[in-house]
Order: sequence, then structure tokens, then C-alpha cells
Amino acid sequence: MSYYLQFVIVGLASGSIYALIALGYTMVYGIIELINFAHGDIFMIGMMVAITFLDLLHVTDKNPPTGFALVGILAAAFLVAMLACAIVGVVTERIAYRPLRNANRLAPLISAIGVSLILEDLGKLWKGLNYISFPQIFPNVFYSIGGVQIAAVDLFAIVVAVVLMIGLQWFITYTRMGRAMRAVAQDREAAALMGVNVNQVISITFFVGAGLAGAASIIYGLKFGSTIYYIGFQLGLIAFTAAVLGGIGNLVGAMLGGLIIGLVQSFSVLIPDSLAPHSHGFGLPLGGAAWMLAIIFAILILILVFRPSGLLGQNVPDKV
Repeated sequence: MSYYLQFVIVGLASGSIYALIALGYTMVYGIIELINFAHGDIFMIGMMVAITFLDLLHVTDKNPPTGFALVGILAAAFLVAMLACAIVGVVTERIAYRPLRNANRLAPLISAIGVSLILEDLGKLWKGLNYISFPQIFPNVFYSIGGVQIAAVDLFAIVVAVVLMIGLQWFITYTRMGRAMRAVAQDREAAALMGVNVNQVISITFFVGAGLAGAASIIYGLKFGSTIYYIGFQLGLIAFTAAVLGGIGNLVGAMLGGLIIGLVQSFSVLIPDSLAPHSHGFGLPLGGAAWMLAIIFAILILILVFRPSGLLGQNVPDKV
């Protein structure tokens, strides 16, 4: 049993990252019914910013901070990455999406793909074509609980993600701006007639959603240790699958979908090597992990075909 619990913990840690990214997709769709395909690349920009910030502080694997210095540097890195992503999200909405808000629905979608390519090229010019390392400053500590070895970074990822998700749910449910967001999602025109500043609400939605992607970028960097300019495209598709799985436009659904996808990814490595495809040229099995993306996107297809509203249903109003 402890053997499988190990995969559960790893899956929940990875799923927490996907859930934070998926929240950005579902928030934007819930407000303006747009799939922001640039969202994953905003996540990538957050990682690049964090790496640059840590380099400026001369923080490396060889001289990792400890104690209060570690807490301060982590807090600063989270703040910088989240703020950078939030600003990129707001600028993207203002330049690429707002002018097309009343255009044909295909136009903003094409614009989103264009922004995605632009951000990928910026990452390519900034950090190059190859993988770059993320300073592994988090203590490499493992806790043994009931025979299960749990990495401290996995616990950190789960705790931070849960705190952020609870905070977002509280913000949407109990604050004045959260009520304004729900009003705009319900009926944009009626909300405007009631005095709600729709443009401001949409900008704040992008700000918050992109900021969560920035937090996910720090967690991802600490857990996996490297990145590359196209990482946002792959993780963005996985997070989009999580949002669709839970119910696009549904915050709780995005959280649930992310955790489920993380668990699916974790347990996919149990597929026997004999069932995995072989690498080109050498005939070597790639292991069960080779099926990971295929399984995830098969889930996306099945959900779109048999339950397009997702597990918890889309939180999008009926237009009468």
C-alpha cells in the first residue's frame, strides 16, 4: 500500500501545479469565454524571471540560503514571478484581446495563438534554445510517514497550492471584486448597467489568473529543476485538459481536474515497459512514462466527446 501512496503524493504535487495553471484558463473563460492559449507561455516567462532574479542575488545550488534567508528569498521569488506574470497577463489582455472583444470569436483565438508564439520567441531570445537549470535552493529532505518517503518539496508544492486555491475561492466568494467578477461572468451587459467597470474586472481577472501561473512556475522550478522556452506550451495543454476535465469556467473543477491529471501522470509510469513504444534507432523501451501525454490527451478527447461540460459542469450562464 505504501508503494502506491508514494505515487499519490507525487501525483498530488504535480497536480497542484497543473491546478494553479488551470485556474487561469478557467477564470478567463468564465469571464469572457476565451481560451487564452498564451497562458502556458506566461507561466514560462515566470520561470525565466525567477531564474534571472535568483541569478541577480547570486543564489545557486552551491551556496543555497538557509533559515530565514531561504524563507525571504523564496517569498521574494514568488512575489517577483507572480507580479511579472500578472503584468504580462494584463498587457496581453489590453493589447491582444480587448480590441477584439466584440469581433468574431475566431479572431481573439488566433490572437491568443499569436501571443503564445511571441512569448515563446521572447523566451528563446532571452535564455536560448537549450534547457536551463533552476537553482535547487529548497532543502533536499525526505520525511518517512507510514513507510512512505515524502519529499519536502512535494509537501511544499501541495501546501502552497492549497493555500492559494483557498485564497482564490475566498476572494471570488466574499470580496466586492469577486462579486463583480461573478456578475460580469453572469451577464456582462447587465453588470455594466449596474455600474460595474467591466474592463477593470476583466483586467483584474487576467492579473489574478496570470499571477497564479507565476506561483506555479516557482513550484515547478523547485520540483523539477529545469525549464526551456517551450515548456509553457506543453504544460499549458495539460492544464487546459485539467480545466476541461473539471468543467471549464468552474474554479473548483479546475482544481479537481489538475489533481486528477497529476495522479494519472504519476501512475502512468506503472505501465510495463513491454507495452511502451520504442525509441527511434536503438529499440529501447521508454517505459510507461512514454504513454503519459497520450493518456492525458485521450482523457481530453473523451471528456469533449462524452461530457463536454466536465466533471463538475461548466460555470457559464445560459443566454436567454
